[in-house]
Amino acid sequence: MSVNRRNFIKALGITGGALLGTKSLNAKSVLRDIEMKSILIDTTRCEGCQSCEFACAEANGLPEPIDEPIAGFIRPLQTEQFTVVNCYDTSKGEMYVKKQCFHCNQPACDAACLTKAMNKTDEGPVVWREDKCMGCRYCMISCPFEIPKFEYNSPTPRIRKCSMCWERQQKGDEPACVTECPNDALMFGTRRELLKEAQRRIIESSDIYTDHIYGEQEAGGTGVLYLSSVPFDELGFNTSVQMASFPALTKGFLYSVPSVFILWPMMLLGLYKSTHHEESNDAGGMQ
Repeated sequence: MSVNRRNFIKALGITGGALLGTKSLNAKSVLRDIEMKSILIDTTRCEGCQSCEFACAEANGLPEPIDEPIAGFIRPLQTEQFTVVNCYDTSKGEMYVKKQCFHCNQPACDAACLTKAMNKTDEGPVVWREDKCMGCRYCMISCPFEIPKFEYNSPTPRIRKCSMCWERQQKGDEPACVTECPNDALMFGTRRELLKEAQRRIIESSDIYTDHIYGEQEAGGTGVLYLSSVPFDELGFNTSVQMASFPALTKGFLYSVPSVFILWPMMLLGLYKSTHHEESNDAGGMQ
């Protein structure tokens, strides 16, 4: 395998384009449509039936869940399980909580991804794009909720997580988990609508709900919102997460760090694409 001058220059072009693209994408994030789609999860209505888990598995071609929610046993997200329902012993008895990607308004994973493989769509879902991923796993390190999972045991590993059924949404359908919930614990709509609905429930039923919508401010705001009848730390939530968005912390860094540290990973990706293309041509010529 060799890299000729033309392909090397081409690789540098890919690198430069990626860096310039970062600025345009950052500008785009400021101008996003505020009417992003979101999910409201009312934990007071969840009975732990796992219908959402089975619906998610079917919609994404994943194995059906085999474990049931048991108090004291926390089931983690897996590469082949994008959502889980856990049971917690709380001050008001056992309560069930559905967990999946939070689809942050300004995701740390999107900001950390050097090739924009992890991408916040204008419509709300945060999706992973395999053709752009170079396997750095910065998305995993940066996520304050520890959501993205890497297929360590696969010869062709992927980053796996909930996409809020992005493909279904593009067809006009709701996420599978929302559609199959029998207790109306899940509600799909614009973030603005869901925040109003959550506020209405808190005001009208203050004896049921705590005065807190988890995800309204956490990490700069998320696309998955929660209501609860107990403090969220009793339900295993990260209550120490900052309120400002995590990408806001990187602005000063990006302007102060030597450009080589930012360019180097992109250059490696550019070289990979260049040499991979050359290998394919060589293989085709030998046939």
